[in-house]
Amino acid sequence: MILLINSMVMDKLGSALKDSLKKVAKSLFFNEKLVDEVIKDIQRALLRADVNVELVFKLSKDIKKRALDEKTPKGISQKEYLIKIVYEELANFLGGERKGIVIKKKKPFKIMLVGLFGNGKTTSSAKIANYYKKRGYSVALVGLDVYRPAATQQLEQVGKSVNVPVFVNSEQKNPLAVWKEFEADLNGYDIVIVDTAGRDALSESLIDEIKDLNDEIKADENLLVINADMGQTAKKQAEQFHDSCGVSGVIVTKMDGTAKGGGAISACAATGSPVKFIGVGEKFDDLEEFNPEGFVGRLLGMGDLEALLEKAKEVMSEEDAKDMTEKMMKGDFNFFDLFEQLNAMNKMGPLNKIMEMVPGMGGANVPKEMLDVQEDKIKKWKHIMASMTKEELENPDLVFNRSRIDRIANGSGTTARDVRDLLKQYRQAKKMMKMMKGVKGMKEGDMKKMMKKFGMK
Repeated sequence: MILLINSMVMDKLGSALKDSLKKVAKSLFFNEKLVDEVIKDIQRALLRADVNVELVFKLSKDIKKRALDEKTPKGISQKEYLIKIVYEELANFLGGERKGIVIKKKKPFKIMLVGLFGNGKTTSSAKIANYYKKRGYSVALVGLDVYRPAATQQLEQVGKSVNVPVFVNSEQKNPLAVWKEFEADLNGYDIVIVDTAGRDALSESLIDEIKDLNDEIKADENLLVINADMGQTAKKQAEQFHDSCGVSGVIVTKMDGTAKGGGAISACAATGSPVKFIGVGEKFDDLEEFNPEGFVGRLLGMGDLEALLEKAKEVMSEEDAKDMTEKMMKGDFNFFDLFEQLNAMNKMGPLNKIMEMVPGMGGANVPKEMLDVQEDKIKKWKHIMASMTKEELENPDLVFNRSRIDRIANGSGTTARDVRDLLKQYRQAKKMMKMMKGVKGMKEGDMKKMMKKFGMK
């Protein structure tokens, strides 16, 4: 399935899961009692997220069987292996290996969105269009919702926001006629995303219309859009649409502010379709290709370095992205590096979400000031840095005296407090970089380092 998730909704789930793993890390002994305690913590966390009880119990059974029956590999402890098992089983629970959409070379590659009224098809179409446009594809949107008032205007508006062409006809009341009207014009695009009409409930008329459209359009991907508020009932709707309309995937929208997000996710996962994308915010560019292992890694505080690099590549060259990551992992940098990193991260999204992708940082107590860097602060710091000498920029420790701080403040039109704020940011960043030094990904050889991040001495 294609899955759009606002990761903020998963914060409570992630926090509960991290607390459970910290319990493992700090325990003195490994025994069946510890395994049972961890499983109960995981059960509570998933049930609070409205995950289906049967699915939770199946997951629990799989974790316990592996933890007690499998032989622990050499080089790691039983507690470390238990954490690895939890990680792997949760990743399998969400779909296992990454299964992205493969865009065929044929033109155009057609993606049709279907679903009930008010579930977010139009916004989702713009997010997907923006995702592929930023990767070099020519993308167009087609509006076939001929019933809902202002549907064509809404699609035109979101299309303008992501700067992709939109094909609509507000005068035509036959969706098939609209498609045929623009079909020839769409042949020059790499990807065409079709936004269809919905209904208040699944009806024969809606199913018949989708069948007719699919027979005519012959979409390469039929994606069902479902509101997260549906919770566990999403499974029934997904199955009905799949049986009736042959959908190839599901988009779960509107995850923010709902306690039923986990129910919708697990319910759709139970249909057996692969997850393709996750949405991590409300903006049109808050979309990532879904990687179950990376997603679970973030939930557990283990990071998702692949997603970090992917985001970095969107705002800088591949060479610069790798260079930035190497400097972050090295833990040694100056004001030039600090500014480049903060500026890039600001473009990539909220820093707290970026830091979740860095292995070892999701479970760290990162200072709030470091995660609250706003664009206006970065602009002010740019002026401050412009007033520094080359020597000071390359060796920030020189700035830590009153006379230099006053000189820099006067030269940049800021205050001494502003300069000290930048110095404080530098110290916090340097401390964080040292924490990250040497941390790799979620690999067996790095298990001891990961355990230390969970508080085990």
